[in-house]
Amino acid sequence: MKTKAAILVTSFAVLVFVVVGSMGGVHASSNDGAYRQLQVYSEVLSRVQSEYVEEPNIPKVTDGALHGLLESLDSNSAYMSADDYKAYKDHKSQGKADIGAAVSKRFGYADVVAVLPDSPAAKAGIEETDIFESIEGRSTRDMSLPEIRNLLAGPSGTTVNLEVVHARRAEPQKVAITREVVNIPPITDKLMDDGIGYVKAEALTKGKAQDIAVKIKALEKSGAKKILLDLRNCAEGDENEGIAVANLFLNHGTITYLQGQKFPRESFNADPAKAITSLPVAVLVNRGTAGAAEIVASAILENARGDIVGDKTFGDGSVVKTFDLPDGGALILSVAKYYSPSGKVIQDVAVTPNVLVADEDDTVAPDDEEEPSTPQDEVKPKITPDDQLNKAVEVLKSRTS
Repeated sequence: MKTKAAILVTSFAVLVFVVVGSMGGVHASSNDGAYRQLQVYSEVLSRVQSEYVEEPNIPKVTDGALHGLLESLDSNSAYMSADDYKAYKDHKSQGKADIGAAVSKRFGYADVVAVLPDSPAAKAGIEETDIFESIEGRSTRDMSLPEIRNLLAGPSGTTVNLEVVHARRAEPQKVAITREVVNIPPITDKLMDDGIGYVKAEALTKGKAQDIAVKIKALEKSGAKKILLDLRNCAEGDENEGIAVANLFLNHGTITYLQGQKFPRESFNADPAKAITSLPVAVLVNRGTAGAAEIVASAILENARGDIVGDKTFGDGSVVKTFDLPDGGALILSVAKYYSPSGKVIQDVAVTPNVLVADEDDTVAPDDEEEPSTPQDEVKPKITPDDQLNKAVEVLKSRTS
C-alpha cells in the first residue's frame, strides 16, 4: 500500500506539474512558485493517504482535485477523466436535438443563461437564472460544462430528466423535457412611433448579421430615423457573427480583440465598407445577453456609437482548446479571451449599460429605523422588459443624428 501510495502521489505531482507548465510558467519566478505548490500538493495528498479517518479512494481524490484546479480558472475550462471523456464522445454522436436553453456554470452548478422562445425548455417553464442541480440523477457540480451541454442534447423525441432550482425557491423541482431539433427564430423588426426602427435577435448564429443588415435597410426605406437593437436573452451564437453585427454600425475603431498567454493578440477593427447605417442606435441587453451579443454591446458602447440600455450582461467569450491526455482523459482550457475595445475581459467583467434599468438589491434595509417605512418603500415593483424597452425608446428620442 505504501508503494502504491507513493506512485499515486508522484503521478499526481507530475500531472499537476504538466498542467501548470502548459499554462505557461515562462519566467523563473513563476516556475519557482509552481515547484513550491507541487510540494504542497504532494504533502496534502500524502497526509490524506496516511492520516484520514478511513482509507481514502485516492483516484477519486485526485479526480476531484483536477476538477477543482480547472474550474478555478473559468467556467469554460475543465478536466474529464478517461471514463467521462469516453461517455462524452459516445453521447455526442447520438443526435443533434436539444432543449433550447443556453447554459453556463456559475457557483459550481449549471446556470441557465437564456431560453429560446417556443423551445422545449420554454414550454417546460425553464427561465433565465434557473439552476440545473442535476441531469439524469447526476449532480452538475461534478460535471464539466461540455458534459452538461452534451447531456442536454440527444436524439429528437428522447427525454432528459432534470432537477431545477427556480429563483427564490429552495427545493429543486423534477422536470422531464423532450428534446427537439430547435430552430433559431428569425430576426424580427417593426417601425415604432417617432421613427424608431426596432430589430430583435434571439441568437447571433451564422448568417444573422446579414439578416439584421437587410432589416435595417428596409426600416430606413420605411422612414426609420433611429435604430433600436434588442439583444436581450441573446446568448447563442458565434463571436465572429457578433463582430459582423457590430461592424454594421461602426465605420472605424476597434470592435474587439483576442489575446492569451500563448495566443498573439488578434484585433478586429471596423471595416468602413461594411458599415450600413449612421443613424442613432441603442442596444437593449440583460443578464441573458452573452458571448457574441456582448461583443456588439461593448463595441458600440466603448466606441461612443450609441447607448446600451438594460441590465448587466452575463459575461462569456473565450477560445477553448481540448488536449487529449495519455490516460484517455481530456483537458479543456480557455487559451484566449475576447476583450472590449478599452481592454476589459468580457468574460470576467461582462458589459454594464451606460443606462442601467435593473432591479435593486432586495436585501437593502431602511436607513432610518425611527421613521417607519411605507409598503411602497419595502416592496418595490420589479423591473419588467417593458420598462427597459420604454427607457430605450426614451433615450433614443433624445438623441440626434
